[in-house]
Amino acid sequence: MWQRHLAAALFATLAMTGLAHADQLADIKARGTLVCGTQNASEPYAFPDAATRKIVGFDVDVCSAIAKGLGVKLEHCALSTDARIAELKTRRVDVLAAAVAWMPARAAQVDFSDQYFVAPIRVLVRADSPIQTLDQLAGKKIAASEGSSSAAVSVTRLPDSNLLTFHDISSAFLALKQGKVEGLVAGQLILARFASDAAAKGETQQFRLLTKPVYEERWGVVTNKNEPALMAAVNKILLDYDKTNGLQDSFDKWLGAKSVYKFTRDYKVEPIKVQ
Repeated sequence: MWQRHLAAALFATLAMTGLAHADQLADIKARGTLVCGTQNASEPYAFPDAATRKIVGFDVDVCSAIAKGLGVKLEHCALSTDARIAELKTRRVDVLAAAVAWMPARAAQVDFSDQYFVAPIRVLVRADSPIQTLDQLAGKKIAASEGSSSAAVSVTRLPDSNLLTFHDISSAFLALKQGKVEGLVAGQLILARFASDAAAKGETQQFRLLTKPVYEERWGVVTNKNEPALMAAVNKILLDYDKTNGLQDSFDKWLGAKSVYKFTRDYKVEPIKVQ
């Protein structure tokens, strides 16, 4: 009798600590559906199509590729930025392809696949600025959004600059327009939008990006800890997705030659390297 009670207590303890759970890959295949989480309003990664209201984008394509590779249907789940890790850890979603950049604090909570995207953090300056390199920002005021990874990176990568943080990215951009700062540090995508919008509107003040990135965020598909079979399957699918040009085709559509951004891709699917 006591052996049964001991076994029951041990199982309960393991369950509470998250050590006792079924193999998630086996669960997905038995269910016949992959629940893949993305962000809910992050163009061009995951956002509502204006015509169909269906969530589409670069990350959604990654979800579709994983489901296809596993031989199951895709159930897409749109999440707020703050809810991403929480929804994964409570197993409401199986995986995340949700613009989740590798960071030490995140890697302590969840596991990251090989990288499928590299997002440069760059600096936007006024077109008539004499600043051409990151080194020339020493002693200059730069702006970033408060609490952003760009602000954190600026502290360590541009230590000789005077960082001013603003409540949101729009306020930081306004400071650049008004000449209150010499550079704006943020993700390449949003900075390119600011520059292209100013050009399209024919505004007096134009902008350009410094060539060298401050930092490169590396995104992976995210799973719960201790799911080696699922992680191995995801990594194989990502590698095949890249080899068959599926990843390149998606990049070109949403970010590259066929998009308004015209970015080029110079990274490959490989294990994330800590910078």
